[in-house]
Amino acid sequence: MENRIGKSYVARKSLFAKGLKDGRLTVQEIEEALPPGTLTAAERWLLYYSLRAAQVEIIDEVTGQVDHGFMAEAPPSAPSNH
Repeated sequence: MENRIGKSYVARKSLFAKGLKDGRLTVQEIEEALPPGTLTAAERWLLYYSLRAAQVEIIDEVTGQVDHGFMAEAPPSAPSNH
């Protein structure tokens, strides 16, 4: 059945199950399960977005930083009228 559905689908499903169970995944776990070329840029963005939406913390194992995605960054400050 894995060949019919596709390895990336099975890998994504496993990542979600682990992420939901543990509440966190590392960037390295995700990239190991889905190496470059496995997903399009849009599919990879959607995967990270969906994991964060499911309240799965995505942590860089090397730096220890939590990946909040670009939406978590502070918006640019408005120009002042001075």
